[in-house]
Amino acid sequence: MIILTHILSLLTIFFYSEPMKLKADLLLFNARIYTISPNNTIVEAMAIDKGKIIFIGTTAQVKEQYTSVNEINLEGKPVFPGLIDAHCHFYGYGQQLKRVTLVGTKSWVEVVSKVKEFAQTNKSTWIQGLGWDQNDWMIKEFPSNDLLNQAFPDQPVFIKRIDGHAAIANNTALKLAGFTISTKIAGGELKIKNGNLTGILVDKAMDSLEKSIPIPMKEEMIESLLAAQEKCFAVGLTTVSDAGLNKEVIDVIDSLQQQSLLKMRVYAILNDNEVNRNYYYEHGTYKTERLNVRAFKFYADGALGSRGALLKKPYNDDLKNNGLLLNPASYFTRKFAECEALGFQICTHCIGDSANKLILDLYGKILKGKNMKRWRIEHAQILSPADMKLFESYNVIPSIQPCFTTSDMYWIETRIGKNRMNGAYSWNSLLEQTGILASGSDFPIEDINPLFGFFAAITRMDQKLFPSGGFMPSEKLTRDAALKGMTTWAAYANFSEDETGSLTVGKYADFVVLDNDIMTIPAEETFKTKVIMTFVNGEMVYKK
Repeated sequence: MIILTHILSLLTIFFYSEPMKLKADLLLFNARIYTISPNNTIVEAMAIDKGKIIFIGTTAQVKEQYTSVNEINLEGKPVFPGLIDAHCHFYGYGQQLKRVTLVGTKSWVEVVSKVKEFAQTNKSTWIQGLGWDQNDWMIKEFPSNDLLNQAFPDQPVFIKRIDGHAAIANNTALKLAGFTISTKIAGGELKIKNGNLTGILVDKAMDSLEKSIPIPMKEEMIESLLAAQEKCFAVGLTTVSDAGLNKEVIDVIDSLQQQSLLKMRVYAILNDNEVNRNYYYEHGTYKTERLNVRAFKFYADGALGSRGALLKKPYNDDLKNNGLLLNPASYFTRKFAECEALGFQICTHCIGDSANKLILDLYGKILKGKNMKRWRIEHAQILSPADMKLFESYNVIPSIQPCFTTSDMYWIETRIGKNRMNGAYSWNSLLEQTGILASGSDFPIEDINPLFGFFAAITRMDQKLFPSGGFMPSEKLTRDAALKGMTTWAAYANFSEDETGSLTVGKYADFVVLDNDIMTIPAEETFKTKVIMTFVNGEMVYKK
């Protein structure tokens, strides 16, 4: 009888005890999780283990099936995949944090004043900066460097325009670079007035002067990268596509990631230079868990603000100027073929309608129709409507910057004329052709906050809500498209769609928690949304 009672007790325990729960590193529940899966599923809960998502579903399900010492009740807060900037300058942004920022200056006098103020506390050999824009001044003309020469007779000064395609240098910097009025640089321009250099350098002339600036020490590179990471995590970025890196910086990124100091994922797009080509042509693409090196960047033309973008017909406000082609077509043909043979993705900077048409045609000669190579046009700002079909013909991905629309809208028609506006900043038209847009900011040219780009994409207004109804409103993106542009589509453009870009089982647990739901609040309020928490590989890397 005693034995029978014992057996019955064991059977009772077996049949009525709770099932064994699975252990996880982190559980999130009571959330509104936008998975960005093919069915756009929205779920309540997620279980994460060893850096990856192992379950998504309801709060009841995750509680029933999993246990963890780390649980977060999000109390209804929205969760999105970690945000991806498809075109930025992550390392350059980190450098800029230690340089003078000139964004928003209203005159050349104010620019020089800010540089002088900066120099009082900064003792670098060279003074460098970014952000001035003559289009924001009462006198909308390039300045000369006279005031810089007076303020800095001995110290070299080199400050870039907001687009990074023009700069002004003082005479000391010009002399160190060996520039005179006789200097000629293919693909660039040194502005001359009254027989003297003004200090204004456009595109490759600017690049040539930069070669005179000492390369930062490794310690400075580390400081810049870690500083940039901290700022980017705070706005929800978990992956950055750095559009123009050199091997020495990539080596530092790799080292910091291996030490778990740099946790940001980096899609490294290589600068087109001899050092990069020599090494990566020989060694091929390179991939780790957080670093992917498999693309080369080329520049077809300059920028609209400095009138270096290559147009089919002259600028509306400079009838003798069509812009600049930065390399001959034969050069691009040769380099594209070399990269294609070695398995590298091609990403080409094209702003003007002529540059876009030229590069799309050259792509077509190599790609020969439909393909899976995911070659990209970076910016794709001004296009002849008839040329848009070439993106679809060759499966070319438009890599766009929505904030450029609302930064340029005040002066763009003056620059290119009314007739070309039909193909300007035409994000929705491009999406209709391609079914995909990779969305970025080009920071530090624009702000690092990806939600500013989301807001610009869906409203085409500035943050003062101008113009009412939006600039060229037919080209607005839906919220769904704007979100995919900085998540799943950006991941696809980076060959990482199996790892990031959506919140599904098996992918890395990169996600961001916001204080408001950008998919449901009034569109005009979306740019005010703040990040509460950012996670990479299931690790909290930022908390407000």
